[in-house]
Amino acid sequence: MNKITCCFIGLGLLGGSIAKSIKRAFGDESTIIAFDPNPGTLSFAKKEGVIDVISNSIELTDFSKCNYLFLCAPITSNIKNLLFVKDLLPPSCLITDVGSVKTDIHNNIKLLGLEKQFIGGHPMAGSEKTGYVNSTNRLLENAYYILTPTPLVSPEKINQYKELVLSLGAIPLILGYKEHDYVTAAVSHLPHIVAAALVNLVKDSDTKDGIMNLIAAGGFKDITRISSSSATMWQQISIENQDNISLLLNDYINALTLIQEHLLEKNQLKLYQLFDGARNYRDSFIDASSGPIKKLYIIYVDIPDEPGVIATIATILANHNISLKNIGIVHNREFEEGVLRIEFYKEESLTDSVILLKNQGYLVYKR
Repeated sequence: MNKITCCFIGLGLLGGSIAKSIKRAFGDESTIIAFDPNPGTLSFAKKEGVIDVISNSIELTDFSKCNYLFLCAPITSNIKNLLFVKDLLPPSCLITDVGSVKTDIHNNIKLLGLEKQFIGGHPMAGSEKTGYVNSTNRLLENAYYILTPTPLVSPEKINQYKELVLSLGAIPLILGYKEHDYVTAAVSHLPHIVAAALVNLVKDSDTKDGIMNLIAAGGFKDITRISSSSATMWQQISIENQDNISLLLNDYINALTLIQEHLLEKNQLKLYQLFDGARNYRDSFIDASSGPIKKLYIIYVDIPDEPGVIATIATILANHNISLKNIGIVHNREFEEGVLRIEFYKEESLTDSVILLKNQGYLVYKR
């Protein structure tokens, strides 16, 4: 791919990460124009060298040389922004978005007569944290990036977009937009609802002295981590994809009711099949940094309860230029081995740390 000009409307976590990834991949061969309602975000991105041109208004933005327009605002705002840019874009410009629901925007693209220029995009990557300040140029790496082309977009545009996605380190996967919405409802949207419901159940069931809150760790924190995501974003996603979520939620409720029946009947065979089937299917998942929440790089280390032990381990890793994302004591070891929990930014750091600490005689468990 030669020089490209990319325009961004919205520069949050995903928009910022895509922009940073484009700059990492293309450097000076790329020009990035960006609009965001937060002027501070634009100034910071310009100072970092991520964007080249700040746009203070969508209507006044020069789209004449734009090869790609990334709609990275919230889902409902993306629809409104389409109306502003409809008559401003050159016919050669490919329009795409990053929303996790595709039906509504595809319907609006058809109504506006933009089907020859649109390929829906959904990078299956993210974080519990939001905003440009948390974006990185590696967020998309090894993550599936789902593309939902319209029936009228040319194969050439599809191939060009696939090449762009590959250059960012992501894995392009083409789906129909209706299939996309059903699949993401199952693997992303419903889990957020379940996680939020489970956290609220524990909150409402907690003892007066907050014992549940105190000991919640290990498996509980793992399966509810995504409930820390943006409430506004997930409110919109739930409404936009309500039919698919409602269908799957009904299946999930029926499954829970059946499990309750097996539990009350003390049906050992059915309960065993429940856990064994889930374990086998869960173990078949690809171990990659794909998914709406990025993979964690964590080890657990058995350490004696002695002064200075944590500092010693931190020093060993620091002397080998290994950066730590987080470090702390695990007080609940019901689902975890090793009392010291260490989280890294990169898989390479995790691998190197395991070798270093084992060579020092520590018992180390990988997540």
